[in-house]
Amino acid sequence: MPTFLEPLDQARIDLLVDVRAQPGSRRNPQFGSAEMARWLSDAGIGYLHLPALGGRRGRQSVDPTINAGWQNASFKNYADYTLTDEYQRGLAELITLARSHRVAIMCGEPVPWRCHRQLIANSLVAQGWTVWHLISGSAPREHRLGQWGATPVVDERRRVTYPADADGA
Repeated sequence: MPTFLEPLDQARIDLLVDVRAQPGSRRNPQFGSAEMARWLSDAGIGYLHLPALGGRRGRQSVDPTINAGWQNASFKNYADYTLTDEYQRGLAELITLARSHRVAIMCGEPVPWRCHRQLIANSLVAQGWTVWHLISGSAPREHRLGQWGATPVVDERRRVTYPADADGA
């Protein structure tokens, strides 16, 4: 666990929020939710699974042009999901936690540019939060809105969409 815990310790994280759709791993059982909660607690870090922010979303009942800037169907589906009440409630819960804790979110994908965490990070930055990516073996990186993937547009309610023509094409 030292490789996993080191960036959390360096960033003084006291709560890890798990945004995996299924908080377990057959290949790495130490990353199952119950086991993680135990060893994170031993390290002085709380653990919470937040299913409302979990990835691997199917198609949503959203106008297909709203997030047509995404070429990858998984990211487009998740971008559509970010417009739902369920996601907004999950994001609000994460923000509430971040007001009283130093929070990190985690998923099964180690790098954020291949993970739905990048869309969660875009949502947080659009709401005025500063987000840092903690990647083992690298210095923390500040998230910039839309630094990976489709070009985002932030509306008056601070919700992020990714229309096909957002980059002026």
